Amino acid sequence: SRLLRGQRLSAMAESKTSRVVIVPGNGCTPITTANWYNWLKKSLEKEGVQVSMQDMPDPYEAKQTIWLPFLRDVLKADEQSIIVGHSSGAEAAMRYAEENKVRGLVLVAACHTDLGHPSEAISGYYDRPWLWDKMKGNIGFVSQFADKEDCFIPFAEAQVVHKGLDTELIASTRGDHFMVQEFPELLEHIKLKLES
Repeated sequence: SRLLRGQRLSAMAESKTSRVVIVPGNGCTPITTANWYNWLKKSLEKEGVQVSMQDMPDPYEAKQTIWLPFLRDVLKADEQSIIVGHSSGAEAAMRYAEENKVRGLVLVAACHTDLGHPSEAISGYYDRPWLWDKMKGNIGFVSQFADKEDCFIPFAEAQVVHKGLDTELIASTRGDHFMVQEFPELLEHIKLKLES
């Protein structure tokens, strides 16, 4: 039953002291009104899962020199954390995992280049090779939601991330860059990962 699953999920989350850390895309501020972030936070908290989510500093340029320390020091991403990163937040999650152990990554609309946009390049995520093997050594699992019709990121970008990290790829044809108020498929996927 749903109640038993919720109790089981809560017990699993507590026994592993799991935390879900939500990292938004750039420009998504305030985080509580942007996209599906607050809906996901509230949905997981109803299941007894601890969630870290705050407005990011430097929300428009999303510089790694600011976001990665914020992930560590404020959002407290650690070995028991599942980081859910959307768009620029996915790149932040990947760079974070190059140097830090995490329970898992759930990447939503991830890319591996700045797509030729100076506004993306300024973040600093794209100025060196991605250390795929180092990331894989620090991640318990990695899942990836990618859209074949993403209005911002070509699917070829997602395929490079998929190949580099050997992700569990969940592909769709939405065309909305996952900029929606609710994202039930993501919620269910995270709940399954918390139970495993």
